[in-house]
Amino acid sequence: MKLRNLVFVTSIALTFAVVGCNKQSNSVDTTPMEKSFSSADPATKSTADNVVTEIKNSNYSGAVADLQKLASNAKLTPEQQQAVKDVVAQLQKALGDTASKAADGANKAATDLQNSLPKK
Repeated sequence: MKLRNLVFVTSIALTFAVVGCNKQSNSVDTTPMEKSFSSADPATKSTADNVVTEIKNSNYSGAVADLQKLASNAKLTPEQQQAVKDVVAQLQKALGDTASKAADGANKAATDLQNSLPKK
């Protein structure tokens, strides 16, 4: 029984290590957003700067919340609107990739656990 627990805990730890180590340094390009919001009004620029910072820190949920604020701003230029759309699309892809890697890691851990258990 102790061996089972050890194998289970080790498998879970390996899963988190694999998922954590596979993080991409930053798969979202914020350059167009930074350029298009460089001359925006102070409040809008501040929100855009927060989005960029959150993305660079891999805080995608915070970035999405701030992007929603930006998207609801009726005063955005076409260039700014496009930059927001592009970043949202990149975030969706990054989140999908992360979820896929986590699922793959969990499946591998479950398979390893099943293979390590004694056969009946």
